[in-house]
Amino acid sequence: MAEFTLYTAENAPEESKPLLADSVAAFGMLPNLHAVMAEAPTLLKGYQVLHELFQNTSFNAEELTVVWQSINVEHDCHYCVPAHSAIAASMKVDQGIVDALVNKTPLADAKLETLRETTLAMTRERGVISDEQIEKFFAAGYGQQQLLEIIVGLSQKVMSNYTNHLANTPVDEPFKKFAK
Repeated sequence: MAEFTLYTAENAPEESKPLLADSVAAFGMLPNLHAVMAEAPTLLKGYQVLHELFQNTSFNAEELTVVWQSINVEHDCHYCVPAHSAIAASMKVDQGIVDALVNKTPLADAKLETLRETTLAMTRERGVISDEQIEKFFAAGYGQQQLLEIIVGLSQKVMSNYTNHLANTPVDEPFKKFAK
């Protein structure tokens, strides 16, 4: 397996240095994921932009967590599952939701469970989901906007999950307590 560099503000490619500074400002630390992504400034920038865009969708904190963690767990991302468990805790998402997502058990809230099922269908079927799943999603109270917004979260998670698979990104110390 290739070894990937964990860049810092000092040794990162020039184009990545301001992006890493943005990461530190946003997270209060330099996440190892961002340190790896710095190798490809366009990847890091794209990830940061998608992260911000997804946070500005119509989804609330619980729904953001459902989309992120459903994809992270489906992709078996050793880094993003604990990282997003920590993010969910900081966003005050009920721990029962996080536990159900990580443990692949149904969510108690039917609407959130439908969001999870739809996100998993989008992920597994590469966007080709059944009319029945779409109708169930709409019947749960979501609309076309939310169906399309899942794609933003999925795009962000493909960037991070795949990077972590390639680089075997070390889990950051603050996230380790959320690792299973």
